[in-house]
Amino acid sequence: MIPRLALLPLLALAACGAAERLSEIGRGPQLAAIENPAGRPISMPMPAAQAAPTEANSLWRAGSRTFLRDQRAAQVGDLVTVLVQIEDRAQLNNSTERTRANTEGMGLPRLLGLESSYARLLPGGIDPSRLMEGSSDSSSRGEGAIQRTETVTLRVAATVTQTLPNGNLVVAGRQQVRVNAEMRDLQVSGIIRPQDIASDNTVKHDRLAEARIAYGGRGTVSDVQQPRYGQQLLDIVLPF
Repeated sequence: MIPRLALLPLLALAACGAAERLSEIGRGPQLAAIENPAGRPISMPMPAAQAAPTEANSLWRAGSRTFLRDQRAAQVGDLVTVLVQIEDRAQLNNSTERTRANTEGMGLPRLLGLESSYARLLPGGIDPSRLMEGSSDSSSRGEGAIQRTETVTLRVAATVTQTLPNGNLVVAGRQQVRVNAEMRDLQVSGIIRPQDIASDNTVKHDRLAEARIAYGGRGTVSDVQQPRYGQQLLDIVLPF
């Protein structure tokens, strides 16, 4: 039996979600307002800052792709396009088989001269050499297979929210698209090296350290695909 007090937070959460869905009846999910993408600063062990080398009497600047100005993201507030190209394939097969058989026997033909008293204690008769016997058999067999294929291809513009002491850039971006009453939400964040940014100011997702990529949706179609709150609760608490 679930305590009533434990159900109160779940009911409150369900009520909040239901209220939000009720407010969107007839007009679909609403786009979020544009906010400052800078969140809590990231703190990581960093080497000491090093000054960029300068060349006397030279128009060329180290790290630049042009004589005028490097167009790639380099400081807080700059934009960089993150290319998400995920093609994951996984296949796993497991097979386990186990068999075990045990047989045990125990007897006491001689025990401090008390073997003559066995007949008085057990009038039905007893064989002292076979006082106890036991046997057991067990076997188990299991098979499992997993096959998964995922493909995601996206482009999203991210904002540089922080520059780390070693020159790496912390980026974060979010993109929302609403089609009819269905919302698609894409979020990307991570840490990139300036030298991994291509000349067209793009960077691949596999160059992001601490990458966080989320692609999901909400709306009428997504709502139908999810089980009800009561069913989700029962799936969590029921041991069967």
